[in-house]
Amino acid sequence: MAKVKEICEEKFKPIIEELGYELIEVSYKKEFDGMNLIFTIDRDEGITIEDCEKVNREIDPIIDELNPTMDEPYTLIVSSPGIDRPLKTERDFKRNLNKEISISLFSKINGEKKFNGTLESYSDTEVTIKDSNGNLITLQKDKIANIEPIIKF
Repeated sequence: MAKVKEICEEKFKPIIEELGYELIEVSYKKEFDGMNLIFTIDRDEGITIEDCEKVNREIDPIIDELNPTMDEPYTLIVSSPGIDRPLKTERDFKRNLNKEISISLFSKINGEKKFNGTLESYSDTEVTIKDSNGNLITLQKDKIANIEPIIKF
């Protein structure tokens, strides 16, 4: 399954970027209705249903020709990551600097497994937030299970 993901990321990232979108993630997984090949795309202006349809039309015939699933049936899905998507890419972190985020850890540190605060800085290995008391908290990325924006309406 990982091979399908890697093949598709390598082949379609430049095609999707040429269309003006960022390829956030490719996943190939079994869901209730069978295998799904999911391309998650984004851009600064956000993603519309028309954007998903445009990318789908462009990549569908190429996927058929490439045959990454070795003739196994699947459903092709092109979708947006949503406003509450986890922070994964450099662009995600940059876009969320000085905004509130929530961090969940794989295991507790000092009795805590969840941290909320304003994203102050990040690197390849660390994330630093400022909590509601003004304290800076630096966490190692390899200890982090999930980072997502806090959405307030």
